[in-house]
Amino acid sequence: MSTATNALTTTAVATSAAAPAAGTTLAEGTTTAGTARPPFTVAVTADAARPDGSSIHGDLGLRRLTENGISWSVLPSYTDPIPPADLAGVHAVLSLGHIAFDSRTLDHAPELKLVARFGAGYETIDLDACTRAGVVVTNTPDAIRRPLAVAGLTLLLALSHNLLAKDRLTRTSDWASREQYRGAPLVGQTVGIVGFGSVGAELARLLAPLGMKVVGNNRSGRHPEAAELGVELLGLNELLERSDYVVLCAALTPATEKLIDADVLARMKSSAYLINIGRGKLVDTDALRDALQSGRIAGAGLDVFEPEPLLPDDALLTLENVVLSPHSLCWTADFTRDVADGALASILAVAAGERPRNVLNPEVFDTAAFAAKGH
Repeated sequence: MSTATNALTTTAVATSAAAPAAGTTLAEGTTTAGTARPPFTVAVTADAARPDGSSIHGDLGLRRLTENGISWSVLPSYTDPIPPADLAGVHAVLSLGHIAFDSRTLDHAPELKLVARFGAGYETIDLDACTRAGVVVTNTPDAIRRPLAVAGLTLLLALSHNLLAKDRLTRTSDWASREQYRGAPLVGQTVGIVGFGSVGAELARLLAPLGMKVVGNNRSGRHPEAAELGVELLGLNELLERSDYVVLCAALTPATEKLIDADVLARMKSSAYLINIGRGKLVDTDALRDALQSGRIAGAGLDVFEPEPLLPDDALLTLENVVLSPHSLCWTADFTRDVADGALASILAVAAGERPRNVLNPEVFDTAAFAAKGH
């Protein structure tokens, strides 16, 4: 992710965003330079917290805003687009990511300076529109890297060892059938990571002690850690043909929507597994259903879907060669803490007149719209 380096200072770590220089107090509305600043107001989207301010997904640490003299409230409804009245006087939004931020919202939020995304994906945010409006957009890729990589490893191990089938045999006292469910070897198997970035690199580190070969694919064909990790970067077709496990870590963009379609699935080994920890829309769900039902691929591990939640009559829910998780496999106590810390650090930085980390649209700092908001 890009981190801008000019104009305002960069907040180095999540915990330091709230720490002023000696003799100044951010809770009193001052910058680290001691210049008085106007009050700062934050809106929390309704997918992240309840109307009473309590967090839906674990402790988000919203008290840190109060401790630093920042007023905040939860948006009254889960509405897309957000009604203009709900953003009146709001300087920053803490968003879980489900609500869109585009011109429909931004045109009616003249005081908005920041959208702090809780997590890594940002497909619901129109970065160009935010830049034109002078709105900084941040996310928290560092916090999500390890938990998401562990989620991918969890699905891989569950599939390779037929964990769900063995659980079922145990619960039904069908020990006589266990011979039919031997696990697959891991040593020497190839894992292909589509969208090889920071999460993919972390997954490669986790796989190395298991003796698995890792290959990757990304848009640029390069990654600074690939050589060190022994990861060979390939074209997508070659990766599919060589891999025993294909793990999707790609960001959702217009170019990657339904990247995994019937033609792509046909290139995979019939013994291969597809694992999706990216976004449900990366996959043509109809094509995946057909491939799983026909035995075209061996199975799938899915933490994300299209749509979410799955409809009650979706055939994916009945297939024995699929491991499913409701878009929450990376949710751990440390995940929530670290992601919240990153998002709050962005808010505290902007409130203090500083530049946050993990800015998705760094060109915003050069716009007249940004300057006009009095950062």
